[in-house]
Amino acid sequence: MDKFTTDQIHALVRDAFIRCNTSSANADSVASALVAAELAGQSGHGLRRVTSYCGQALSGKVDGHAAPSFSKPASATLKVDAAHGFAYPALDVMQTQLPKMARDCGIAIAGISRSHHCGVAGVVVEKLANEGLVALLFANTPAAMAPWGGTRALFGTNPIAFAAPQTGGEPIVVDVSLSKVARGKIMAAKQTGEAIPEGWALGPDGEPATDPAVALQGTMVPLGDAKGTALALMVEIMAASLIGANTADKASSFFDAEGSPPGVGQTIIAIDPTKIGGEAAIDRFAEMATSIAAQPGARVPGQRRQALKRDLLASGIEVPADLLAEIGALGK
Repeated sequence: MDKFTTDQIHALVRDAFIRCNTSSANADSVASALVAAELAGQSGHGLRRVTSYCGQALSGKVDGHAAPSFSKPASATLKVDAAHGFAYPALDVMQTQLPKMARDCGIAIAGISRSHHCGVAGVVVEKLANEGLVALLFANTPAAMAPWGGTRALFGTNPIAFAAPQTGGEPIVVDVSLSKVARGKIMAAKQTGEAIPEGWALGPDGEPATDPAVALQGTMVPLGDAKGTALALMVEIMAASLIGANTADKASSFFDAEGSPPGVGQTIIAIDPTKIGGEAAIDRFAEMATSIAAQPGARVPGQRRQALKRDLLASGIEVPADLLAEIGALGK
């Protein structure tokens, strides 16, 4: 397994997308996001997505040439239309607009509709925290979990992410999928031919599944049982119903090239902490993080991933030879 720099991986991925009916600007954006996922240690949201993404661009399920647009219906409200393209260019638009709106108004909200898979949600909110903002993200995904007590998938795995800046340190970052594990981990296991642990997913018969192919045909086990599905409902309302995006049960798969575009949504809330908590607010965030870190064995959320990113930037990212060859052959 060879190691590559982030620039090398970015170029490899960018070129693959350009060959697969994607504009150079969008290919750049997607490649940056997938590299960021690898640096976060989330390979299921990184290079393992290239083949399925490219297949969707080639089939037209994702418009690789879509240009996201935005409007501001109110001073603290941003609406972004991803235009059935990849989510990442739309998230880039959000990133250029929302910070100033939050500083001007104290708080601002962005809704992204007609969107697609948004990758590692923690990466999105961490960027906002690096600008001194507290950030929340809600993202709905295609149906994969049944309501508690039900049998039919109605909710997605629906990640929630939160980030807050802290004085003298990297942001606090919380990023949770509302299934026991992210569905991308099961897809990655299927690609590598590995079994998954019992308790991650149920097969179509409702029985625990260890074969990832069977698991992908069934439903995910929710995080925290009934509490997980209640939070998944909250995300559906915040990320889809609120902004007019497709709810999970109406969204097509992120993993294959068949059918109509997923059309899911993302909602991002950014808060200027100094407007409500004064200049010392960020110091207080740091005090909380310090109290956590002071306990043996405890870790501030986000620190492990940030350390991994530093290590990978220094040493390079390992890419399996078969995956490297697969990406290199796309669109040829």
